[in-house]
Amino acid sequence: MEYRIEHDSMGEVRVPADRLWGAQTQRSLENFPIGGGRETMPPEIIRAFGILKQAAAEANHRLCPEKMTEEKRRAIAAACAEVTSGALRDEFPLVVFQTGSGTQTNMNANEVIANRGNALAGAKLLHPNDDVNMSQSSNDTFPTAMHIAAVTALEDRVLPAIDHLTAALRRLEAEHAGIVKSGRTHLQDATPIAFSQEISGWRTSLERDRALIGLALPPLRELALGGTAVGTGLNAPKGFDTAVAEAVSALTGKEFRTAENKFHALTSRDELVFAHGALKALAADLMKIANDVRWLASGPRDGLGEIFIPENEPGSSIMPGKVNPTQCESVTMAAVQVMGNDAAIGFAASQGNFELNVFLPVLIDNFLRSARLLADCMVSFCDRCVSGIRANREKMAHNLRNSLMLVTALNPYIGYENAAKTAKKAYQENISLKEACVSLGFLTAERFDEVFHPEQMI
Repeated sequence: MEYRIEHDSMGEVRVPADRLWGAQTQRSLENFPIGGGRETMPPEIIRAFGILKQAAAEANHRLCPEKMTEEKRRAIAAACAEVTSGALRDEFPLVVFQTGSGTQTNMNANEVIANRGNALAGAKLLHPNDDVNMSQSSNDTFPTAMHIAAVTALEDRVLPAIDHLTAALRRLEAEHAGIVKSGRTHLQDATPIAFSQEISGWRTSLERDRALIGLALPPLRELALGGTAVGTGLNAPKGFDTAVAEAVSALTGKEFRTAENKFHALTSRDELVFAHGALKALAADLMKIANDVRWLASGPRDGLGEIFIPENEPGSSIMPGKVNPTQCESVTMAAVQVMGNDAAIGFAASQGNFELNVFLPVLIDNFLRSARLLADCMVSFCDRCVSGIRANREKMAHNLRNSLMLVTALNPYIGYENAAKTAKKAYQENISLKEACVSLGFLTAERFDEVFHPEQMI
């Protein structure tokens, strides 16, 4: 491999000749061999850096055209466009477990954009610090990248996935209208419920989760950019924070604004904790829905067997013909991971010492992982399981007829205690509720038929 010599404030560093990064990126790459090459900075963060660096150049050109010339602005914008598109992804090799402020990823972006911009311009126009990092600090750029990435992940991936699954559940409601089945509480027989009502509970859970994520979005639209090192805005021109937020909004097509208090914006991560709380709520609801589906589909002969779900792959290496509810299992595993991520995010957010939180990379890595997992598993669960759910009408009717909790309909006519005696006798003697009630002398057979209508209990 051929190398070139780069330098920074600490001296000279050998950098692979075919790479766009510089000395500081190389030092980080060598100093943090953590994660086996798999724990690299999320691509969403790299994309966000491309956006914010271009936005900063636009704002600097507007406010300080003598320093950020049109030629420099154009070169930075061209390089940033490649970063944002993912074309330079291999130029960002740094791991999550680096300096806790994300300084080295910021410098990675500065070096790559400067070198790529110079190559595109055919001249050495740009300096990583003086030009690409102009009016900025790692301490305000990384929190800004976190918010850009979080808003994008929620709006472009999680919310559409929720809508996709919600639409499928709404269709299932309509298709299964009028089917009455046994309800269950504590995993025990309960009073009847319409299958469409059960599905409506799943649908409403997702709709509520969507609303909670919507509540979490406005605080994430506030950007720390302009606070520079400690929130004072040192070395940034007046109005830079507002101008750069406007530029980010224009580049993303999403609403962003400058944070009112930069001291809070640099050190506190409460917005991301709150937003991930909404993702955890979504994970909890998906866990419940997926578990309900696999319980209802259990069997096919020795379980509840009240619904049919698509058969996607063989379920056993030893039991021929076995098929498992694998999509449900995938969803529940993703939900467990999200709940673990939430703990990491909470711990990381609590470590904002004085003017800076130094757990930023691990926090946003877990946040974005949750967003990806939830979005992906909802789409897969919808397309490969939920969309193909069919009611087993015969089994639902059978289970309903045999439910002892239908006795609840008799409460107004024979009282709670007599109804309990009826249910217990029916269970112990393996007879029908009607037979038990009549034999106990609580109702005549004719009166029982007059008042006992399970289909009217929903």
